[in-house]
Amino acid sequence: MNILYAIQGTGNGHFSRANEFIPKLRKHVNLDVLISGTNADVKLQYPVKYRFNGLSYAFGKSGGIDYWQSFKSLQIRQFLKDMNTLPIQQYDFIISDFEPISSWAAKKAGITCVGLSHQSAFLSKKTPRPSERSPFTEVLFTHYAPCDIPIGFHYKSYDEFIYTPVIRSDVRALKPSAGKHITVYLPAWSQEILIPVFQRFQSFQWHIFSKHTTANKAYKNVVVRPVDNQAYLKSMETAWGIVTGGGFEAPAEAMYLGKKLMIIPMRDQYEQKCNAEALKEFGVSIVPKISRKFYTQLEQWIDESQRAEVQFPDQTDYIIDRLLVKQDLSQQIATEDLFKQAV
Repeated sequence: MNILYAIQGTGNGHFSRANEFIPKLRKHVNLDVLISGTNADVKLQYPVKYRFNGLSYAFGKSGGIDYWQSFKSLQIRQFLKDMNTLPIQQYDFIISDFEPISSWAAKKAGITCVGLSHQSAFLSKKTPRPSERSPFTEVLFTHYAPCDIPIGFHYKSYDEFIYTPVIRSDVRALKPSAGKHITVYLPAWSQEILIPVFQRFQSFQWHIFSKHTTANKAYKNVVVRPVDNQAYLKSMETAWGIVTGGGFEAPAEAMYLGKKLMIIPMRDQYEQKCNAEALKEFGVSIVPKISRKFYTQLEQWIDESQRAEVQFPDQTDYIIDRLLVKQDLSQQIATEDLFKQAV
């Protein structure tokens, strides 16, 4: 069986998930890998056959998306060319982690596409949303990278096709302890904004991992580091707490390690607001933005004792077995019709 595993290159979670699924899938099938987009810090550990520009957004420096840079990176003609020339017919089916080129190529060719992603969880009405919906983003959840069979990931199994997070092996191997530093990963904020904020809290050291620096730099009790997987894992392992954005995997890893957690979702990023809504059920501190109130909010968070610790089970083998071993994929589509149940 020949399978194309396609990965969205914006955000680290897509790569982290692929690094867990790819070696296990390769035991059963012939597998090629496609990546579109280039805005990720985690590296894929396996050969890539296709690389495309895709459709991505750029992180800003004041808490949101850099819309101008995102617009400049759009290459619609190239996207259509890549979609039309991708040799999709040579594959029995596609696994798409919210990757649009492969998803639309499969749809056009009538080839089954499995949506193996966090975003697939939003195809269920049962998945938490904030009170203020974004109709545009809700449409994107369905049409940005369309799929026939959704397999979603979220903090809880809100629906029958939704599984708990894939915690990467490197994180499962850690031996967490509570040290005297707090790990900070806020890729949409510049270090110039973050450094003076955290310098005021001198009872802790602060490890800021920034996409906007290339070398370690110390500023009193604040250390700014480039985003590096091994350095981040080491910092997170012994962190007293973690402050991060509203992405999916970083909060999941923090909760798995039993770390005190604060979430600051990106501005105007609806998916992160949805994630924050779900995290409220775990008692996680949610701060909408870094403002004058942030100092008080940070003090309150430090003084609180509540930690969310969740032992997410490893379900990757079960998911692969469900796809490849238990029954033929085409028969599964006809009998389970998971997509119709999702919407």
